[in-house]
Amino acid sequence: MSASPTAPSERTQLRRVVAASMAGTIVEWYEFFLYASAATLVFNVLFFPQSDNPLDNVILAFGTYAIGFVARPLGGIVFGHFGDKYGRKKLLQLSIILVGAATFLMGCIPSFDVVGYLAPITLVTLRFIQGFAVGGEWGGAVLLVAEHSPKDERGFWSSWPQAAVPLGNLLATAVLYVLNAVLSEEAFMSWGWRVGFWLSAVIVVIGYYIRTRVKDAPIFEAAKAEIQEGDAGYGVVEVFKRFPRGVFTAMGLRLMENIFYYILVTFTITYLTFSVQLGSSDVLGLLLIGHVIHAIVVPLIGRLTDIFGRKPIYGIGTALAATWGFFAFPLYDTGEPLNIGIALTAGLIFHGLMYAGQPAIMAEMFPTRMRYSGVSLGYQVTAIVAGSLAPIIATWLLSTYQSSLPIAIYLLIAAIITGVAVAAYRETRGVDLTTLDQADEDYRADLRAARGQENR
Repeated sequence: MSASPTAPSERTQLRRVVAASMAGTIVEWYEFFLYASAATLVFNVLFFPQSDNPLDNVILAFGTYAIGFVARPLGGIVFGHFGDKYGRKKLLQLSIILVGAATFLMGCIPSFDVVGYLAPITLVTLRFIQGFAVGGEWGGAVLLVAEHSPKDERGFWSSWPQAAVPLGNLLATAVLYVLNAVLSEEAFMSWGWRVGFWLSAVIVVIGYYIRTRVKDAPIFEAAKAEIQEGDAGYGVVEVFKRFPRGVFTAMGLRLMENIFYYILVTFTITYLTFSVQLGSSDVLGLLLIGHVIHAIVVPLIGRLTDIFGRKPIYGIGTALAATWGFFAFPLYDTGEPLNIGIALTAGLIFHGLMYAGQPAIMAEMFPTRMRYSGVSLGYQVTAIVAGSLAPIIATWLLSTYQSSLPIAIYLLIAAIITGVAVAAYRETRGVDLTTLDQADEDYRADLRAARGQENR
């Protein structure tokens, strides 16, 4: 049954599930975004042969960064398959261990000057493992909450794991900011940056422990029994067979949001560092403020999706994000911290209007027996052509045209594609997940009856 927590004990359990989901998500995205920041500040210098054009090495570093996004759909498929069969909790525990080990080892890689091309090869391998684990993380984390949530509050509660992403980014930025501020540039580049990666071991232990304290939702346990008895199919093939519209709509919704976010939190560092000549500490400080605001507004917007619907909020966010590049880069170019902060914060709020409702939207598209696979596909596959390439494309556009206007146009085109997906999306606010499962069971019953007629 779909959870409808009303008693204090049920509310306590729901809050515990939210905490467990957020704890692991903060850990995993801390590590994922630590890499993103280090790609611009450190990896481009330490792990690649040097070039006359500093942006060339940034593009190479972002190339290894993109490997994580390529691995994410594979992680989403594998984790989704087994998560639908064995449970969200077990797969979430595995993902946090994998991403923690990969991140810790990144802090141990010798520089290019020491081991040559073995350095970038090792970096790419560990980045792939990291991306694979994160690819399985998101679907399990948001579904753990969504399947425990009451239908009239699902947008609010399931947006909390989304808020954990900027919190993870905040933590990564804060660690690099402190290390960059207290150490000399030589010390930071030599060993200081590695501390942030080694700290992941401590954070992983805490996140793993918290995740041992929760259970899968009753609605999943019912679906799990059907799958294990062989009465219901699951996995990627089953999702595409039954709900291709849901998968492709989810991908379309995800496109602009994912591109936009990585322009905001990753390419912004490159742009402000190389084009505006802002110091690393100043850039990281501004990002810290932006991440705090982002984490605060996401649950508030999640609540708005319960009140006004998922579709109108997403549409407003997409329209506003389409305008961002045309006013934000000119504000960046002033070099004034206040103007830069306004542009960055506005962008993160626009992003939140799209991002907050995604868990509820995608959870409400698929029945329980294939929900992990469905949401992971819709969310992660898009990252290959969206977030993974966004910093590379933006850096190439800047290097080629020496102007931010092509980047603004790039964002506008992405927003138009997502706008089509918003138009195609059928509002799901307030849907009961048990209703989806019953409709799915009725469909399978009709198929069984039709086969019975054919065999007569």
